[in-house]
Amino acid sequence: MSTRKRIDRNSPEAKTFFEEILGGTFLTEGIMVAFPLCLPGATVPIPADESHITALDVTPDGTVYGGTSGRLTHLFAGMFHGSTGAVFDMGAVEGADHCAAICCGQTKFAACVNGPRGGRVIVRQLQRVPFDLIQEWGFSRQPFEDLGEVVKGEKVVHAVADITRKYVIGTTERHLFSVNLESSTVGIIGEISGAGKVAVGSNGNIFGLDDKNSLWRYAPLDGTLSRHAITLPQGSWKNVPLIWAKSPANGTLYTADGDGRLFSFTEEAGFSAPLANAALTPVGPMAVTLDGRVFGACGKGISKFFCYNPATREISTMGGAVSVIERRRYGYEFGDAVVGRDGELMFGEDDDLGHLWLYFPKIQKRSA
Repeated sequence: MSTRKRIDRNSPEAKTFFEEILGGTFLTEGIMVAFPLCLPGATVPIPADESHITALDVTPDGTVYGGTSGRLTHLFAGMFHGSTGAVFDMGAVEGADHCAAICCGQTKFAACVNGPRGGRVIVRQLQRVPFDLIQEWGFSRQPFEDLGEVVKGEKVVHAVADITRKYVIGTTERHLFSVNLESSTVGIIGEISGAGKVAVGSNGNIFGLDDKNSLWRYAPLDGTLSRHAITLPQGSWKNVPLIWAKSPANGTLYTADGDGRLFSFTEEAGFSAPLANAALTPVGPMAVTLDGRVFGACGKGISKFFCYNPATREISTMGGAVSVIERRRYGYEFGDAVVGRDGELMFGEDDDLGHLWLYFPKIQKRSA
């Protein structure tokens, strides 16, 4: 749930905040659209205190799947191509109040949720999405399949789909596990210290934060888990919840340390030297668009957006999130980010009455 402090707009604290933290600016490049978690004009949004978006994933056809946290966890599908323009609430997950990850397979998706019953995996067939919602439409809420607690007494930290989209690989607080989406079965791979997010590398291996400033590596092809496989670059990594963003073009991963320094990582070359510094810390969710630019949020409480361009090795700050399309809304905290089918970015708002924020970046001028 949000812990954002309300600030009196007329107070000296507010003046300092907006001048020094936000720099007095909101979005300076591109366009953001804050989309409610419903079909506008036809359905009601997910309740405000159940709508903190903390997990997102996208299918190859461009349908975005998400999970919320709060009083209850909801799973939803968002459709923004053709004449769709809708978010469909597939239903609340009984006994869950936090969604750690959602992973899209070939025919099913898996949601990793936490609650009083511990960390569980929920699976269901992908939502059938009509391309044309001009005509009469309707969706059925199929039941979820609960695969049960992954490891008794442990919460799920994060998970990703592998490159085949047949398996989901995830972490609990002390274990690495796999989900076979075809057979709906869960297996324990080994013991690790689960912390931060996991990611699929440029060659298909899966990486996550190990102890002693290192990464573990799991190879899905032969099922081997290597502890302390990759040493993190010199930086501030202590007590940092590791984040990742992957380039859809070449598989390069991007991450950031506790001081806001950005690094790239490939399985072939390892970690880069520091690339740039975000304006604020901590660095939050990031995503990479089709031309290789990295977009993300940084700062605590009220985030500021930034863009890192690997072609020029320059980082720019774009101000706070604001949507002025149809209804004005300001965005403060974000829980996850993905890139859409056509290169648009989507950020899940981790706040009451959370919206799915679609960001259309500025198109770069072509050099002569």
